[in-house]
Amino acid sequence: MSTAISPTAYNYKVVRQFAIMTVVWGILGMGLGVFIASQLVWPELNFGLPWTSFGRLRPLHTNLVIFAFGGCALFATSYYVVQRTCQTRLISDSLAAFHFWGWQAVIVGAGITLPLGYTTTKEYAELEWPLAILLAIVWIVYALVFFGTIVKRKTKHIYVGNWFYGAFIVVTAMLHIVNHMSLPVSLFKSYSAYSGATDAMIQWWYGHNAVGFFLTTGFLGMMYYFVPKQAERPIYSYRLSIVHFWALITLYIWAGPHHLHYTALPDWAQSLGMAMSIILLAPSWGGMINGMMTLSGAWHKLRTDPILRFLVVSLAFYGMSTFEGPMMAIKTVNSLSHYTDWTIGHVHAGALGWVAMISIGAVYHMIPKLFGRAQMHSTGLINTHFWLATIGTVLYIASMWVNGITQGLMWRAINDDGTLTYSFVEALQASHPGYIVRALGGAFFATGMLFMAYNVLRTVRASDPAEAEAAAQIAVVGAH
Repeated sequence: MSTAISPTAYNYKVVRQFAIMTVVWGILGMGLGVFIASQLVWPELNFGLPWTSFGRLRPLHTNLVIFAFGGCALFATSYYVVQRTCQTRLISDSLAAFHFWGWQAVIVGAGITLPLGYTTTKEYAELEWPLAILLAIVWIVYALVFFGTIVKRKTKHIYVGNWFYGAFIVVTAMLHIVNHMSLPVSLFKSYSAYSGATDAMIQWWYGHNAVGFFLTTGFLGMMYYFVPKQAERPIYSYRLSIVHFWALITLYIWAGPHHLHYTALPDWAQSLGMAMSIILLAPSWGGMINGMMTLSGAWHKLRTDPILRFLVVSLAFYGMSTFEGPMMAIKTVNSLSHYTDWTIGHVHAGALGWVAMISIGAVYHMIPKLFGRAQMHSTGLINTHFWLATIGTVLYIASMWVNGITQGLMWRAINDDGTLTYSFVEALQASHPGYIVRALGGAFFATGMLFMAYNVLRTVRASDPAEAEAAAQIAVVGAH
């Protein structure tokens, strides 16, 4: 027997807000990325001003694309997925609203303070202590809403995507709070509670797991819901998804020391980080294969469905970047790649190819459902966006691979008498063509986001408010 639980089952308002801001912050963050990439081609674009210099805008770019664009995508999809898979409304509309507005306040705070030079100087953790505290409060509220909703679920089973979202929420809170431990000396200046090699170790335990949990585990939660939904196929192996989850969260947390090869960090810690990074390849590829194999019997849909194309190509980039990462963690490879543009290429293989593409696919999937439409305004525009994003990502990664290997070889080339063969300036000159291609690739990707914004705007404008509300307040049927 089946009965309707409630005609007002889901809170889609907060999902809509986060979905729209995903697009807005994506354009701003990626546009800024193109601008600072252009500064490396034409240094005059620094304008001789401190707050428009590369050193101040680069951390703003990373915060906008990771925490504003990526964060809003994670919040929108996690609230959407947890309600639909648990068949229940978010536990608190007011806390969800606080989460939305609080997060936007943190991002605006970053936009003001980072160009002014207020920074902890820690990678991905640059926000000074007042903003760091606000972020922690907002995050704890997010955790309360998400886990509270799971507790009141109408289904016995907790879908695997929610396990990934849950791990991302818990571990990100732990990383942020521990790494930000500091002694404030003024309103916008603090000093880390740790010192020397310990500070570096905790920072890269945080830094790599910002990648491992914020930029991987959360988006795998997204993958486990949206790939099967868009392909209209069940996940290839549910058992593999559970093994993938436990292996990933067990191993990822140990990988941070590979950022500190050939430093003052104890050698055993470097080797441990390297070993764990190499083992990490297994669960990463297990998850990628699970997502790809979900398309068994549905590969033909890629010809006509550009949303599915975004989701599947994101999995290909996930597989590639999670192969490249463990390889770069090997000390002998790292001696060539470290401090070079190869690292930048690797990061963007994950950021553009995996994180951005799966986010874009998920938002395209959600927007019509959130606004009471059968589909997006234009499938052709989604197709255009897909090719701009794919070509842009390939140009970006390839140029940085070439630059990185060139730099690594030039920096360690020595003459017979032991002197360096090349000066740093000569290596910089050799890198210049790669910087032009990188800026072009970034411009392709950012242009695709403008097509997305127009497509979303037309879809939202065409929506009937009553229809949209009906979609948001959909009746859920629960099996009894």
